[in-house]
Amino acid sequence: MIVKRQGLIVWYKHQRFIKQIRRFGHLIYYSRKQKYAVLYTDVDKIEKVKEHLEKKSFIKKVQYSQKPYIRTSFEKKTLEKVKDYDYNLGI
Repeated sequence: MIVKRQGLIVWYKHQRFIKQIRRFGHLIYYSRKQKYAVLYTDVDKIEKVKEHLEKKSFIKKVQYSQKPYIRTSFEKKTLEKVKDYDYNLGI
């Protein structure tokens, strides 16, 4: 059974708190330099997880990932007439 999931971007104060952040979902990526982590959780539990993370003292802020709202169907551009170059010009 496939469960709908959504990402959370968690901004933390120090890298040593990564182990505690892992407990709230599937940790995909974390940046040491910019101090943020990408965490995936079930859509049903995302509100509860966000509220619980915001209560922690080592968390600066928590944001929802915008990936489900981005259009991912791309269209092919129309082919424009290729400009013919005169390669003998200037020789």
